Amino acid sequence: MKKNCENCIKSKHRTLEEKKDLTRRLKIISGQVSGIQQMIDNDRYCDEVLLQVASATNALKSLGNEILKSHMKSCMVEEINDGNLDAVDDVLVLFGKLK
Repeated sequence: MKKNCENCIKSKHRTLEEKKDLTRRLKIISGQVSGIQQMIDNDRYCDEVLLQVASATNALKSLGNEILKSHMKSCMVEEINDGNLDAVDDVLVLFGKLK
């Protein structure tokens, strides 16, 4: 993780492989959401639409969990190694937001 100045946005370098995986997953999710829109446009039955909504929701949660794991293994560890023990509290707050 790098931080250029006190008021700047933090960033995280991701490997090409990480970016490819995250992008692939996002494209799948985007396709699922487009499919839901098409189902609504085509007046599909509610339970079919709801199953697709659940599938897209689970895919987003899974993506979020992968990003969180990566954050904890890299950014959080780096922060703690730099002496910033507040990183633990930051992650606990993050857990609350991800419910």
